[in-house]
Amino acid sequence: MISIRNIVKQYAGHKALSGVSMEIEKGKVFGLLGPNGAGKTSLIRILNMITAPDGGEVLFNGEHLGRKHIEQIGYMPEERGLYKKMEIGEQVLYLAQLKGLSRHEAMRRSKMWFEKLQIQAWWNKKIEDLSKGMQQKAQFVATVLHEPELLILDEPFSGFDPVNADIIKNEILELNRNGTTIIFSTHRMESVEELCDTIALLNRSHKILDGKVTEIKNSYRNGTYLLQYAGDKAVAGPDAPFSVLDEKLAGTGHSMKLRMNPGRTSNEALHYMLPQATITHFEEVVPTMNEIFIRTVNEQVNK
Repeated sequence: MISIRNIVKQYAGHKALSGVSMEIEKGKVFGLLGPNGAGKTSLIRILNMITAPDGGEVLFNGEHLGRKHIEQIGYMPEERGLYKKMEIGEQVLYLAQLKGLSRHEAMRRSKMWFEKLQIQAWWNKKIEDLSKGMQQKAQFVATVLHEPELLILDEPFSGFDPVNADIIKNEILELNRNGTTIIFSTHRMESVEELCDTIALLNRSHKILDGKVTEIKNSYRNGTYLLQYAGDKAVAGPDAPFSVLDEKLAGTGHSMKLRMNPGRTSNEALHYMLPQATITHFEEVVPTMNEIFIRTVNEQVNK
């Protein structure tokens, strides 16, 4: 749906994006990741045509990104932009009409969303009278009301308690199931693992990693396992098919972190341990996206 090709953006003496390219597949949830100052916001502003790139191009469904595509995009920025003195209902209607809806259709959809999120009583309240989380809900409604093909969410869960974060997460997933393509920018890596199909990681204006979440995680597997067992302390002798990285008491038993030796298998590890102990838990330790994020960024910094 979105082709980002060799995008360059510079502000005075600071280069925000250096030849960044990526493909965002239609109907997927795409995670745009990176530490502060990596270039994420600069790229999002270019996708929304708030600013223009100094080099490169963006294609929207095969066409050069232009003003006609803006009505097909919904953008929820990290810094919320609702008018504090304006009543929520009128504000949502106003923003929907800016995106091309008639007032009648905007009213119909607004009522549906206000009922769905159980915020009907807020219609005549002003933004300044709401908590941050309540403001977030109103901003979310304003972002999705025109049913955009592309939804760009920058830290959408900021300010939400766990209950409301879960409500919004489910609404995002429902929109995606109904065909909305979503670009999701966040520092919460647990949300990335839960929501995203593919990701791109930016750092210091460069793209340093991209791909499907499952494939990226699999590429960082290193044969590490967690084994828990009951009984006395087991002994991993020189003939063990693994090396012990860490071992400690865990409740009434023991917890052992081990790494398979080259050419050896997890079945061999179990076969070796079973005569010595009662195995209560055994699983491969696959790096989390948070661990991959930190490792990849640090590797680039240390180059």
